[in-house]
Amino acid sequence: MAENRLCKLLGIRYPILMGGMLWVGTAKLAAAVSNAGGLGMIAASNVPIKDLDREIELLRSQSSQPFGVNVPIFNPLAAEHCEYLRNSKKVPIVVTSAGNPKRYTQKLKDAGITVLHVVSNVEEARKAEDAGVDAVIAEGVEAGGRNGRDELATLTLVPQVADAVRIPVVAAGGICEGRGFLAALALGAEGVQLGTRFIATEECEVHPNYKTAIINSQDTDSVLLARKTGLRRVLKTPYAQKVLEAESRGATAEEMRSLLDRNRSRLAIQGDLENGIFPAGQGVGLIKEVLAADEVIQRIISEYKVKLQELNDKAMF
Repeated sequence: MAENRLCKLLGIRYPILMGGMLWVGTAKLAAAVSNAGGLGMIAASNVPIKDLDREIELLRSQSSQPFGVNVPIFNPLAAEHCEYLRNSKKVPIVVTSAGNPKRYTQKLKDAGITVLHVVSNVEEARKAEDAGVDAVIAEGVEAGGRNGRDELATLTLVPQVADAVRIPVVAAGGICEGRGFLAALALGAEGVQLGTRFIATEECEVHPNYKTAIINSQDTDSVLLARKTGLRRVLKTPYAQKVLEAESRGATAEEMRSLLDRNRSRLAIQGDLENGIFPAGQGVGLIKEVLAADEVIQRIISEYKVKLQELNDKAMF
């Protein structure tokens, strides 16, 4: 993996990135992922600057490895976050998402920061490359949390993005293990981003109820909500069912936004199985146990090597 373009770009051992997850991307988990050879990610989202700075300092006290900060561009604090990040000289990598990367990319790069951007279709990937980002994360609709409106699957999205841009492509959406990692590389990606798999880790600071819900889930236990107001994939919980019912009866956009208030995700972090919204990807059925972040990454790499050899052994031509 040492010669991988993404590893060189980010200064990491394995091309495995942690997704930037609201309320989940804390210093403790991000440091564990970075120390394991991947790229840990702190979620800026709506975090005040003083709290973001505290999380960054905490991570730096726990790890000397590269890490990133995720900044959703649509967030009202995005401009403030980017200004802080470009002036602080504390963060080597920024991952932007959910908006036009032109708004902040060049300013961040002028400060020496490596910039990646999350995309959900080919047009977005091309625009991100034109904006000067160093790599794109092609995220399929299998991913937990917010999704692209076109609902493109990882299997079809990644190769089209890889064909469309010259910069490294990271695959995201439904990837939880070595088989998915191998498949992503075969599709033209040079690395992967995992979200849900890192929630079910020892270092993740969410309530145990959230982790248990993930490892008890089957293949059909995630659902897409809010196609009209901002598509997202979550676990099938009583509250998610309530949202689905409101959507099916034609709830207004205002009502849907109220039902999907950010505090619903906070309730999930606190373990409220009745009232919370639990972002989770379609790969939940593949996650069977809570592991240390290091073990997650090592298992992915080990399984990747085994499956690659098995494919070579099965080659028919």
